[in-house]
Amino acid sequence: MKQVFRIAFATSLLLAAATAMAATDSPVGKWKQIDDVSGKQKSVIEITDNGGTLQGKVLQIMNLSPEEIAKGGGEHPKCVLCEGALKDQPVEGMTIMSGVKKDGDVWDGGKILDPKTGKVYKVKLTLDNGGRKMDVRGYIGFSLLGRSQTWYRLSQ
Repeated sequence: MKQVFRIAFATSLLLAAATAMAATDSPVGKWKQIDDVSGKQKSVIEITDNGGTLQGKVLQIMNLSPEEIAKGGGEHPKCVLCEGALKDQPVEGMTIMSGVKKDGDVWDGGKILDPKTGKVYKVKLTLDNGGRKMDVRGYIGFSLLGRSQTWYRLSQ
């Protein structure tokens, strides 16, 4: 009886470890967005899988400067420079990334919006540090022409 219990316990530990490892080999989850200029946390982004295609939504805006508050319409900034349906919409709750699909070790092929400028870029996501860190590369044309931010996974 003790042997059966030990085997069941070991099996459940292995399944839990496999589940934890699987969660970190994908960008799906909540991320701290670190500004590439100031180095401060700017927002919390949630990436979800919608039928094999990833999308990212802004859950929370943080560390706004007084200038950003004045320019963006208060403590709950709006996308004043966006075009179309997103124009003057609140950034919190906005889907800023869409159409991203797995391509080998990276996720690529989608678009990302910079709510600060209203510009839309192609996006490439690369996980690092066991899935706890992610390089988010926004670019026009070629991946070499763009800018990167480092995002950090929030613990679940």
